[in-house]
Amino acid sequence: MNFKGNIKNIIIEISGTILGAFIIAIAVSLFLLPNKLSSGGVAGIATITYYLLNMSMGISMLLINIPLFLMSIWKVGKTFFVKSVIGTISLSIFTDILDKLTPLTHDKFLACIYGGILMGVGTAILLKVNSSTGGSDLASYIAKAYKPTVKVGEIIAILDIIIVVLNMIFLKEIEIGLYSAIAIYIMGKIIDILFEGIYFTKLIYIVSEKSEEIAKEIGKNIGRGTTGIYGKGMYTNKDKLILMCAVTRKDIAKAIQIIRKIDKKSFVIITNSREVLGLGFKNE
Repeated sequence: MNFKGNIKNIIIEISGTILGAFIIAIAVSLFLLPNKLSSGGVAGIATITYYLLNMSMGISMLLINIPLFLMSIWKVGKTFFVKSVIGTISLSIFTDILDKLTPLTHDKFLACIYGGILMGVGTAILLKVNSSTGGSDLASYIAKAYKPTVKVGEIIAILDIIIVVLNMIFLKEIEIGLYSAIAIYIMGKIIDILFEGIYFTKLIYIVSEKSEEIAKEIGKNIGRGTTGIYGKGMYTNKDKLILMCAVTRKDIAKAIQIIRKIDKKSFVIITNSREVLGLGFKNE
């Protein structure tokens, strides 16, 4: 039964990785790229090489990601690494195939709106299956593996700004930066919406008979600490240990997966957290 369940999960995660990559490729090839717009990250750099060197967008993204994969071999999990390779290759292939089609619009405003929406949908699907297409996502996992306290979100935001500015400089159009900023903003909002309103952090409360095992696995696989709070079930009149764990948007899907795998009967509450200060989060 466990073997069949694992096979099913693998199929779902690989399918989700390919689907997410395909949707991102639609956003890039049919909306953003034809209008010289950038979504930041590796795609933004590849946009520059596409127009200046007349180099295939897919091949450019693949070549740029190779160093990241070499850096991540020993720092991220084997499963995540394999899924990321599949996602990166799929995105490169889909992008080059769709690039041969006629763009859906040459209106930059429409392109940044619909391109941003599709980028958000594709990225959210990848996050749901704990996968990536390389680039900023993979870089964030590497940074977190090397230094858990690093402010990954801020680093990615700074890199995206730099890449968009480079797009403006090399392609010599100020509008590119203005519209690209809108696309990136929309992409982030769509990801939040599809993750049921997930903000920067979430608080997970877990009631389970296997709380110690769950806490151990969350610490081992996600690198997040948990706090045990003693309470009492008023219906059962029994003492209970309630786990509390603060996680980031990228951690939430995996945390739920771990909890359900250990105890399907667990009672889980997920709430929004406005701000989290301390190790692994924001330090002031």
